[in-house]
This record gives sequence, structure tokens and C-alpha cells, in this order.
Amino acid sequence: MNALYRFYSALLMVAFYAGSVSAQIWQAVEPSNLPEKRHENGMAQAHGKLYLIGGRGSRPVDEYDPKKDTWTTLSKAPLEMSHFQAVSFKDEIYVLGAFTGGFPHEIPIPNIYIFNPIKNEWRKGPEIPENRRRGAAGAFTMNDKIYLVCGIQDGHWDGQVAWFDEYTPATNTWRKLTDAPRPRDHVQVAVHENKLYVAGGRLSTARINQVINTTIKEVDVYDFKTDKWTTLDESNNLPTLRAGHTTVAYGNKILVIGGESGTQEAAHSEVEAFNTQTQKWEKLPSMHQGRHGTQAVVLNKKVYIATGSANRGGGPELNDMEIMEK
Repeated sequence: MNALYRFYSALLMVAFYAGSVSAQIWQAVEPSNLPEKRHENGMAQAHGKLYLIGGRGSRPVDEYDPKKDTWTTLSKAPLEMSHFQAVSFKDEIYVLGAFTGGFPHEIPIPNIYIFNPIKNEWRKGPEIPENRRRGAAGAFTMNDKIYLVCGIQDGHWDGQVAWFDEYTPATNTWRKLTDAPRPRDHVQVAVHENKLYVAGGRLSTARINQVINTTIKEVDVYDFKTDKWTTLDESNNLPTLRAGHTTVAYGNKILVIGGESGTQEAAHSEVEAFNTQTQKWEKLPSMHQGRHGTQAVVLNKKVYIATGSANRGGGPELNDMEIMEK
């Protein structure tokens, strides 16, 4: 009996360590220098490097080189830009669907702003149609076009929208698409196999003192092939309700990372993944540091996240970085 017990115990230990090796975990990165602390910023990749952009106040661009494990401070943004999901497009970084100004009446930035990492230069891009301007919106690129979804028109005060827009840089043209099933703001989004996933976010309404606790449980999906929106069954509502999170497509999964809510003072550290194959949510390892108001990026099969706010609201601001890989 003792020999049999030892045999099964050994098998369990082998299985445990094999699982641990293949498990996804977050690793804290300790480069020789750190970026500027910030939150409500974006981050995007170009030429194999990461770029932290914007945030509350006047912020420079910080460049991270994964090969050298170093941060470099680049030029300052031409104006305060916050509450946006930065997008990479043709080795440049586009900022749209962003705010400028202070709480609670932040103003939608009327133009697209574009950062060229090679030249270390900003340029003022085309105007966003006046009747489609908002901030705290989800943004992404697909087939040489840039998309904006949802957001809010008047800072944290009011004016949430379900708008869905397509911008074609080659022709500088905008096209209105079918509205999402519901408005939401403080949201980031991701695309996998021609489907857009919109999860998390809230209805910020400082006008009636309802900002943090108005989180949204439903997950909406847009199919580019059918040009139709659907809402996942309630059994697939977002498990941990939050806004100010970041969302990335990672393999066949949509990862919802961090965020803030009315349920706790600390920013969320939870990482939950919607498996597009099994059509179910999975719980992944939490970050070491909860954070909201920043953006994760997938680069070289790794998920990078940096900066953000450690608590709900405006601080304390962070400048650390974590990496998750398979």
C-alpha cells in the first residue's frame, strides 16, 4: 500500500510541475531605468518596440526596447491626451477617441494625432467628424482601416454613445457603421478572426454622481462577415465587472486585464480570458500589481503592461511593467 501511495504521489508531483512549467504567469520586469509615472495613457508597438503615450497632464513618449531592456524618453505630446486606446498603423501610432482637459468635463480631441517613432515626431492628423467625437472609446485596426466604438462625449459627466465608426486613412474618409447593442465608456476592445469583442466598461455619469459603480456585464460581439452585432448569453457575462481595463487578443483568447470598479478601492489585478473556441470565460493568473487606465500590448508572443493607477480614480500612478507569456 505504501509503495502504491508513493507511486501515485510521484505521478501527482510530476503532473503539478509539468502544469506549472506550461502555465501562464506574470513576471515583474526590472530594467535599469523606468518610464515616467502616468495613467489614463495608451501603449502601442512599432518596429519591435513599445511606446507609452499620453496620460493625465503633459507627458513625453517613453520607448521600451525589449532587446536592451531599457526605457528612453522621447518627445512630449503636443497636448494633454488621455482616455484612449492607441493603435499601431503602418509603423506609426495613432491617437483618436481621446480626451484632453480635467475631470469631470474632459473634452474630446477634435483631431487624430500621429506619432512617428523613427523621426520622434508628432503631427496633427485629420479632423474627426464633429458629430462623432468622443473619448474613452475602444479603437483597433483591421485591413488598413481604423475603427472606433462606443465612448462618451462629455468627459465623465454624460453623453455615453454606442457609435461604431470606420476610418480609412488612405482616402481620409469616415463611415458610420451599425451602433453597438449598448453604449459604454472607459472600454478597450480586441478583434479575433473577423469578430470584434466589446467587454467591460461603464456608463460614467458624474452629473448624478454615478461614475465608478455603473459597470456593464454584457459582452457584445460584431461579426465583420455578416455585419451584425450579437450579445453573448448571460452565462458568458464578464465574470469580474470593471471599466478602465485593457483588452488584447492573445492566441484564440480575448484577455480582459485590470480595471477599476465600485467593489474595491484597489485597482483590479484580475485577468480573465474569453476562449473563442470553447465560448467560455477562463480565469488566468492575476497581475502582481492591480492597475487601471493603461493599455496592454502583445509583442513577440508576450503580453506587456506598464504604468496605470494602483487604485480606482487618479492614483497612485505607477511606472512598473509586467510581462505574461505562454
